[in-house]
Amino acid sequence: MIQIPSPQLIQKYDRPGPRYTSYPTAPEWSEAFGPEQYHSHLARADADPGPLSAYVHLPFCREMCRFCGCNVIATHDTTRADAYLDLLEKEIAMVAERLPRRRAISQLHWGGGTPTFLDEKQLARCHAAVARHFGFAPDAEKAIEIDPAITRKSQIDVLADLGFNRISMGVQDFEPRVQETVGRIQGEKETRELVEHARARGFHGVNLDLIYGLPFQTPESWAHTLDRIIAIRPDRMAVFGYAHVPWAKPHQRLLPVDKLPDTALRVQLFLMAAEAFGKAGYRQIGLDHFALESDELARAQDGGYLYRNFQGYTVRPADDTVAFGMSSISDIGGAYAQNAHKLKDWGDHVAAGRLPVERGTAMTADDILRRFAINRVMCLFRLDLGEIEQKFGAAARQALSPSLIQLRELQDDGLVTFDGDVLRVTPLGQLLVRNVAMLFDAYLPKHAKDKQQTFSRTV
Repeated sequence: MIQIPSPQLIQKYDRPGPRYTSYPTAPEWSEAFGPEQYHSHLARADADPGPLSAYVHLPFCREMCRFCGCNVIATHDTTRADAYLDLLEKEIAMVAERLPRRRAISQLHWGGGTPTFLDEKQLARCHAAVARHFGFAPDAEKAIEIDPAITRKSQIDVLADLGFNRISMGVQDFEPRVQETVGRIQGEKETRELVEHARARGFHGVNLDLIYGLPFQTPESWAHTLDRIIAIRPDRMAVFGYAHVPWAKPHQRLLPVDKLPDTALRVQLFLMAAEAFGKAGYRQIGLDHFALESDELARAQDGGYLYRNFQGYTVRPADDTVAFGMSSISDIGGAYAQNAHKLKDWGDHVAAGRLPVERGTAMTADDILRRFAINRVMCLFRLDLGEIEQKFGAAARQALSPSLIQLRELQDDGLVTFDGDVLRVTPLGQLLVRNVAMLFDAYLPKHAKDKQQTFSRTV
């Protein structure tokens, strides 16, 4: 169980830092990486015989939640989804054409936005667009993110019939005043009923998302939400710290800044969640996830094959991810490739028969080494230099030595232990694991003097 850091320790380590859903992180990506480079890395990936992961970004929401950090389009016009699917089908066909030998998918994930903004017919059409060009492994994981407040049981039925077997539902907080302030109204009853219906239709690994650090959250109100979440008994939970980044997401300026919990209260709220979930039989998975011991995420952590990406923590059954839709990010052939952020830009490229990539980066050998090291810290709370040498060669230890020298301060503060071969994040250091991972980030020093804050704070 996580131990409580002192206020002095929190103040010392509460600084801007990445969440490490990628490495190199997005600020290092460049517009010099475009469609031609993406094409080249697709060709490299096509030579790999293994299966793919696939991500589909469905950006539409009925309302814009004021805490949201995603790339979404708020609208009540459901016909906009039909026009979007027209273009999505073309993009999928273009990418599939460049992967003639690699069409097997072992993991499919739909995110947004709110994928269940699409009605039953549109959901089936979206799945068919993927299935027309790619095949699914017999044991493929098909996951979807939904908003219980707008999702009908008939949509769950369609998804189940299409083979979807994992589902994630955004809750954030059940406290009415918090919900009203952030613009996300959702009842406990409808959430519970949708979880029960999804399970009855064969979904497993049911996940509920919570957010701490929202306006008007108090220890008392948060405890009430935690009790009600535990009563629903999801298989997994994600407990995200609200990232207040109004320079990147202007709609967050609608939130009352003076009502946001301060750092000490944020820490208290997270520790309350960790303690409550631990007592209820959940294990902490990496930075911000919790799972029952019987869940696949817990088994993956034990087995050392847990991975962190843009969809959170995963068992990562494929080495490459191909992504479709506006702003979506592919991780393929040794590169990150991100589609155009704006709907019109993405649509114009696809309509003209061009791959809609607007920026990205090709990873160097040092990037790949450091990504592995950061992933181990963020997922397993440990880094074994023997494993590093076995995987990357004897020179890899030397490449990481400047980072290891900096461990002394974290050791003195009780955040890590290091015996010369294995780095372990202590229970005290788990809340600050981003700070541990930051030691291995070769790009961070150049951001130290940024006038505009690049990352959210680590606490």
